[in-house]
Amino acid sequence: MRGDGLSREGGRAGVCSGLRGCVFLSGAGAVGAASRRLCDGGAPSLSYQELKDLKKTNILHIDVRERWEIDRFGKIPASINIPLGELVEALQMDPMEFKEQYNQKMPSKSDPVVFSCLAGTRSKQALGFAMSLGFSRVQQYAGGFEDWVKHEPPEKK
Repeated sequence: MRGDGLSREGGRAGVCSGLRGCVFLSGAGAVGAASRRLCDGGAPSLSYQELKDLKKTNILHIDVRERWEIDRFGKIPASINIPLGELVEALQMDPMEFKEQYNQKMPSKSDPVVFSCLAGTRSKQALGFAMSLGFSRVQQYAGGFEDWVKHEPPEKK
């Protein structure tokens, strides 16, 4: 997470409202209530409905659970699996290699990306990794797969 107190509003950096490590996500990649501050410690995250709404837009949803978890329990529809241990390397790949390995266009640092896992721990780490690599429009669905299946059945791989 950023620790410099800067936020992103409409693509420009600005001073956050005094919360250390705060990032404000807004603009074309954030829809309605999904525009929010993400701060270290108790960070608000996307709700089920906010994620569902964002999935109607051009957003990349990365599930950072292990492959065996996806195989055994299923996945959130339209998400791609990049295990947390591979994420930093994947986000620095050549775009052609990324497309070949994950069957998805490589996100640019300004593309909207949502991370999820089982219950929020790994997605929060993924958020930090992506931000440290310069990705500016990243969010997490902290409820993760556990929350999703309370609302609708998972997609089997």
